[in-house]
Amino acid sequence: MNIYAIDSISELLKTNAYPGRGIVIGKSEDGRSAVFAYFIMGRSANSRNRIFNEKNNAVYTEPFDYSKVSDPSLIIYSAIRKIDNKIIVTNGDQTDTIYDAIERGGDMRSALRTREFEPDAPNLTPRISGVLTFDKGDFNYEMSILKSSDPEGAGCNRFFYEYSPVSGLGHFIHTYVTDGNPLPTFVGEPERVRIPADIDELTSSIWNNLNEENKISLYVCYTDLETAKQEIRLINKNA
Repeated sequence: MNIYAIDSISELLKTNAYPGRGIVIGKSEDGRSAVFAYFIMGRSANSRNRIFNEKNNAVYTEPFDYSKVSDPSLIIYSAIRKIDNKIIVTNGDQTDTIYDAIERGGDMRSALRTREFEPDAPNLTPRISGVLTFDKGDFNYEMSILKSSDPEGAGCNRFFYEYSPVSGLGHFIHTYVTDGNPLPTFVGEPERVRIPADIDELTSSIWNNLNEENKISLYVCYTDLETAKQEIRLINKNA
């Protein structure tokens, strides 16, 4: 086993019917950009009735058709927010928990110690989160997953990962191993994936290999480390 192997995200996704929601963070192959991506998938009509909407310097999950919303809890939230020199990206309303903690002088870890996995038994969906911190022409990033300690949800295990960026390398964490009933929770460390220099290459590698029936939305952002200019791709299946 090569612990330094770097996988192709397209290969990881094309054979996986349901990774659920996923976060990728890393540095572009040319070393010029801080990169992150977030995608959502859904199996139920309620989950699939969503879009990403970028407004007020943040990205939100919102209903595509408000008349069809049966339960907004757990599926409607701010997915991406910016504060100071940081970008927060998560799969739930813990985005706001982290934002509020940073605003008070705290950090991601202190914020997530107050949260647990989602209360959606029997799946007990893990909460996945990432924070990019920019400083002096470069950045570092953290990722986290909060998982149930057993099938009954008796306790919460919290895992945190801190990374120094390496050109061409990203880390990919998602909520589920694959499809199932109940859905099997992600296991192990975030997966090592290649981050190309071209935003459209990464965007297509993710979007074109997500299961066609289950994919919903994708957001990809490249931030130039010299100029701070951002290049963004936002795709909604419900366009």
